[in-house]
Amino acid sequence: MPVQTTQWTNWARTAKAVPASIEKPGSLGEISEAVTSAAKAGRKVKALGSGHSFTEIAVADRAAALDLSNWTGIQVADRESGLVTVRAGTTIKQLNAGLDRLGLAMTNLGDIDAQTISGAISTGTHGTGAKIGGIATQVAALELVLADGTVVRCSNDERPDLFNAARIGLGALGIISSVTLRCEPSFCLQADERPEPLEAVIEQVDELVTGHDHMEFYWFPYGNKALVKRNNRLPLDAPVRPLSPTRRFFEYTVMENTALAVMCGLGKTVRGLVKPLNRLASVALSPRSYSDTSHRVFVSSRNVRFVESEYAVPRESLLDVLAELRALVPKLADPVMFPVEVRVAAADDIWLSTAYQRDSAYFAIHQYLGMPYREYFAGFEAIVARVGGRPHWGKMHTLDASVLRERYPRFGDFQKVRDEVDPDRLFSNAYLERVLGS
Repeated sequence: MPVQTTQWTNWARTAKAVPASIEKPGSLGEISEAVTSAAKAGRKVKALGSGHSFTEIAVADRAAALDLSNWTGIQVADRESGLVTVRAGTTIKQLNAGLDRLGLAMTNLGDIDAQTISGAISTGTHGTGAKIGGIATQVAALELVLADGTVVRCSNDERPDLFNAARIGLGALGIISSVTLRCEPSFCLQADERPEPLEAVIEQVDELVTGHDHMEFYWFPYGNKALVKRNNRLPLDAPVRPLSPTRRFFEYTVMENTALAVMCGLGKTVRGLVKPLNRLASVALSPRSYSDTSHRVFVSSRNVRFVESEYAVPRESLLDVLAELRALVPKLADPVMFPVEVRVAAADDIWLSTAYQRDSAYFAIHQYLGMPYREYFAGFEAIVARVGGRPHWGKMHTLDASVLRERYPRFGDFQKVRDEVDPDRLFSNAYLERVLGS
């Protein structure tokens, strides 16, 4: 059903739109009807998701916007096979809660759970793990509403080309109505998080990457330490020792959100404080070791707003890119408040995946919202371009179709599928015209 339109803004406030209409369908039939009605009215159609992408990928300016928050929940679950079909508007947080009740879990997750499952896979959201791919690699089948309102299903065995394109489809092929995921029995993770000398991390990086199920580190640009996070699976019968509610509140709410917000606010007001505050942040976090249900370890609260760019590079380029970033930051006219996040993922076969046919390292750079970032982000893009960096589809970047065609071997195949299912570009917007062409 339609709701009153108003200005839509994403979480980072980097994109905004005034949709011509906002529909909140509560059934598959209503999704199909919204698509066909928009087409008849000559309007584009976009699913809004949760607005957690930093790009304009979900912008529905003067278009029909679909808010799928009334189309949520697990539809079908087979505990024996681990196959779970979930409605597209379900957030990852809701999905984790539902899987918990079934004794199931996702194999890997990123550190944010606010995204809808359809938005997360469409933009290539990933976690970290040298032997594990992004969330889209856990997709077994998809159901989509196409431009003519028809509902189709795709998988490796059924319309495989559409499946290879739509698992990371950027919202360009249709409205995802449901996602079937390969889940597994619930498991727990042993988490070890501690500041360590950056030089020691560099020396041990291959061991860190391959020696742990999930590893990432945060480099603080003006400090000499990195926060290293190692997460490893526990045997199913191992005792679990989660952080106490008090310790969890202090570490994640007080230190990683409230204190960070204060430091960022001070740095934004007095730029000369950024470097000493950044150095302080690199040592202020205390070591912590605990174990808990997997998604409670994977996911963190992120309440301080920032802008972000992220690129995937060949994993063997990790140290070279880090060295160039370390050389870039001191030359910037404006200081950098936020740390750089470094993660890894296994190669996959999804056409527009940032890890297509190559084991990858991911560099995510951030700046506190309202502080200058363009010089920093441009310098970063120049660095990763030298090693064929591929931008995260939901993070800020400046590349267009002419460049991206060279970085994705199956770019042309994706375009063929798009031409077949949406020849009139019903699901396009300005961002998709830039990255995919018109």
